[in-house]
Amino acid sequence: MKNLIAQIMKFGIVGVLAFVIDYGVMVFLTEVFGLNPVVSATISFIVSVIFNYIASMRYVFSHKEDMSRSREFVIFIVLSVIGLIINDVLMWAGTELVSIDYRIVKIFATAVVMVWNFITRKIFLDAGSKTQE
Repeated sequence: MKNLIAQIMKFGIVGVLAFVIDYGVMVFLTEVFGLNPVVSATISFIVSVIFNYIASMRYVFSHKEDMSRSREFVIFIVLSVIGLIINDVLMWAGTELVSIDYRIVKIFATAVVMVWNFITRKIFLDAGSKTQE
């Protein structure tokens, strides 16, 4: 249990940094370039996934020795694309259907996708009891 709590804390730190990247790029693209918030959120999500992969697989999850790095990356991307779909559906529904400010919707969408990311990455990518130093 202690290892799981430590892992969740590391995931949270990486997640906060990824969120800052994601949120900052989204607001920048929307406010400066006038992009639609869903388009901005998609671009920012992709940028943050690159950071998230590197940081998550280095500091949060233990590499499965029987899995190649290329397979690990493909699984990470597939799980992230599903997260992106969840993100975009929530962004669209919140901004277009409910007319909530995109910055507020993004916070909610991020929380939902964060839970998705941790659970699926823990199941599909984490070697388990090994701890990352």
